[in-house]
Amino acid sequence: MFTILVVSPDPSNLAGLLDTHPSVEFVRARDAEEALEKLGRNRRVDAILLLSGPENAAIAEEIREDNPAPPPLFTVEGGGETTPPSRRLPAASPQNLVQSLIDSLSDT
Repeated sequence: MFTILVVSPDPSNLAGLLDTHPSVEFVRARDAEEALEKLGRNRRVDAILLLSGPENAAIAEEIREDNPAPPPLFTVEGGGETTPPSRRLPAASPQNLVQSLIDSLSDT
């Protein structure tokens, strides 16, 4: 079972993600502050998926300031830039996006 924290101000970004894989639990945060709160309460987060477009870089920076060794951070190609070491996932259907993220986690 993987737990993925999805940071997105728009709940429609989760459309199609929630039921894509039976072994994935999604936790949602609207912004960096809520993401930090959820990370603080849930130590089982395996990855963070940033779907906040131009805010991705600022959110990633805040997460790294609060936690120098956070779970792996992922963004989607064309979905806003972050500073390394964020991992880029190819733009794909929700099911393929989640599978790419799981495959990336399994490779580490």
